[in-house]
Amino acid sequence: MPDAPLAIQMLHDRILIKMSGGPGERTSRGGILIPATAEMAKRLVWGEVAGVGQHVRSVKAGERVLFSPEDQYEVEVGGETYLVLRERDLQAVASQRAGGGMGLYL
Repeated sequence: MPDAPLAIQMLHDRILIKMSGGPGERTSRGGILIPATAEMAKRLVWGEVAGVGQHVRSVKAGERVLFSPEDQYEVEVGGETYLVLRERDLQAVASQRAGGGMGLYL
């Protein structure tokens, strides 16, 4: 089911998120492999919005969002694993940086 739209309608303020990377090991900017056992603090993770409910106002399908992986519900659709969160559980929405501007953009 790759590149096909999902046949799922999310309800209320629910958001369906596809994880950007797998849990566990990650790589630093310098190319150093950091194993999952080395995590010391809670980390927020990025994911891509695959579907939104009718009461979601801040995000749209296809946007990248930042959220805590602590309280999440997983669902498998077509062999892919997705997360179901409420809109209020999101921490940030990534946007494209405006050309040449100064400031912090996630």
